Amino acid sequence: MINTSSTPVQDVQKYRGSSLELRNLTMAYGDIEVLRDVSFAVAPGTTTCIIGPSGSGKSTLLRGVNRLHEPKSGDILLGAESALAVKPDRLRTRIGLVFQHFNLFPDHTALENVALALRNVKGMSRAQSHEVAHRRLAEVGLAERSDHRPRDLSGGQQQRVAIARALAMEPEVMLFDEVTSALDPELVKGVLNLMATLGQRGMTMVVVTHEMKFARRVADQVVFMDEGKVVEIGRPADLFDNPQSPRLQRFLSEVL
Repeated sequence: MINTSSTPVQDVQKYRGSSLELRNLTMAYGDIEVLRDVSFAVAPGTTTCIIGPSGSGKSTLLRGVNRLHEPKSGDILLGAESALAVKPDRLRTRIGLVFQHFNLFPDHTALENVALALRNVKGMSRAQSHEVAHRRLAEVGLAERSDHRPRDLSGGQQQRVAIARALAMEPEVMLFDEVTSALDPELVKGVLNLMATLGQRGMTMVVVTHEMKFARRVADQVVFMDEGKVVEIGRPADLFDNPQSPRLQRFLSEVL
């Protein structure tokens, strides 16, 4: 089971994360470009945190990587393969995306919320999908809540169900879009610790977050974005302790 404390997990199965690379990614809504020539690479099994002010294009970037919104130009490489060369539904089995709002089916149990995609997308039998769903819920600490509906779960527990649902597809990369922003403060720590443990187990993760302490503690690299562009990128210690750009300096002075 995933340990939601800060204690490292021992003797558990490791994930096999893939590399992810963005090459001059540009995205637009109509004639308005919201991302312009964004490039950076994420090594397998590492965590990249994306920070920046509201409206800087962070969430749009994740939607582009997962093909929920098609890029205008540029490329996305998953491993050595262009993510733009495969069908979006196939890509989404390889790149999981967890939103800030849980998007659970209210009339289904936690178990069914996880199992449904396994049957509909992967073609598993009901018994197979339930077996995998039980295992994933146990991994996020919800083994005893599998028969509960979302209304009977706390916000933090609902977010864990959403994470279990994404993990059930056995993705190579996990994307997290401000997953703690809709949670009460006392629930944030448990979800962040769960995400940190996924990173310890080798999952490749790209995390849009406003939790600066989490980014400093967990990230292998931090990307600072503003106005649709990458302004600065580097190790957490470098960006937080010695920011080079005036824009990042101003941003950190406001949020820290």
